[in-house]
Formats: sequence, C-alpha cells, structure tokens
Amino acid sequence: MLDIPRTVDPGDALAQPTRARLFALLDELRRPARTVELAERLGLHPNGVRIHLERLMRAGLLVRSRARNGRGRPPDSWAIAPGARPAGEPPRAYRDLGRWLARAMRSGRVGVRGMETTGREIGRELVGETARDGDSSLEMMLAALGFQPSPRAGEKGTLTFSLGNCPYRDAVSENQPAVCALHKGLTQGMLEQLEPGASLTAFTPHDPERAGCVIEVQGSRALAGT
Repeated sequence: MLDIPRTVDPGDALAQPTRARLFALLDELRRPARTVELAERLGLHPNGVRIHLERLMRAGLLVRSRARNGRGRPPDSWAIAPGARPAGEPPRAYRDLGRWLARAMRSGRVGVRGMETTGREIGRELVGETARDGDSSLEMMLAALGFQPSPRAGEKGTLTFSLGNCPYRDAVSENQPAVCALHKGLTQGMLEQLEPGASLTAFTPHDPERAGCVIEVQGSRALAGT
C-alpha cells in the first residue's frame, strides 16, 4: 500500500531543521527506509520522527509504503516522492554518478558493456536490507535516485515506467552511451534484488533535457494491484 502525498509548500516543510535532515538522509541513502532506522541514524525518538515524515509527505516530498508481511500493523517505509522538487528544480546526482563512473574505470571495465556490468553490481547494493524485506519497489527506488517515474500497465503483462527527469543530464550530454548503460545496469540490478521473477524487457533512452526515457518490466508483482 502506497500513500500518495497531498502537496503543500515543500519549501516551508524543509525550513524546519529536523525535516531538512530527514529529507537529506533519505536523499543520501538512495533507497526507502523505515521510521525506526531513520530515527536511529539521527538519534531521535521514532514518534517525533514519524510526525516530521508525515509533514514531508503532505508537502509532496516523500511517499510512504506499508509492506504486508505477516500479522499486525505493517511498518512504515519512506522514500523520496517521484515528483519531489525540493528547490524548485528537478534533482541532479553529480556526486553519485561521478563515484560510480570512477568505480567502473577502476575495475578495468570499459565500453558500454563494462558500464552496464558495474551498474548491475551497484543496483543490487542500492536495494539494501530494508527493500529486500518487501518495503520497496522499482518505482520507489527510481524515485529515490531522482528519475521521477510514472508507471502504467502495458500490454501482455508489462509494467512501463516513463521517467520524468534525468538526474545525470549534464553528463549524458558528454557521453550518453556510457551513462545510459550505467543506468540500465542499475535498473537491472535493482530489479534482480527486488523481484527475482521479473525481467527488464525494454530500456529506451531519450533526450536527457526533455526526459521521457522508458523502462519496461515483464512479470512485476506491482501489476497485481493495477
């Protein structure tokens, strides 16, 4: 179950220091996280943290999911909202991309195939323990990375994501094949961890300034709710 935010002023929400720290922490983690984990990382009480997280959700900056795994009330898991624009501009990710490209070069992997292989390794690592427990989805992971995904059910049991933002757009203008191969690998690696039974059936890049790249997945569990 996913809570879609009711948008208010995101700037006002981030003016409060604890909320700004929570948003920055989720942005740094690049994955969904539970309330207790966030509270522990910031040295705060979970009840107070939950109030701040709900305020960020109402501002359109976060989304909440609840994985139904067993009895009792399922724990909340939080992630950056697909359409989050904390400073009025779509997100960029220079630091992450630079680090990941450097990792590919250190490994000796060159060319499109080498970038994709490195991307798959990083994608699997990004998912993390929380997401593997069922608190995440490919949509939430793509949103956490800044791609602003919009999902729709496609033909023949496919789930298609149209990406509303390219956080790597400046680097793509310099070497689109390498950066897009890294992104494709990231997507494959995340999907392998999140939904081992699903497969990436299409990955279509577009102009990074206008975005609109398309990802198609076959056999996703998310289709059960469409």
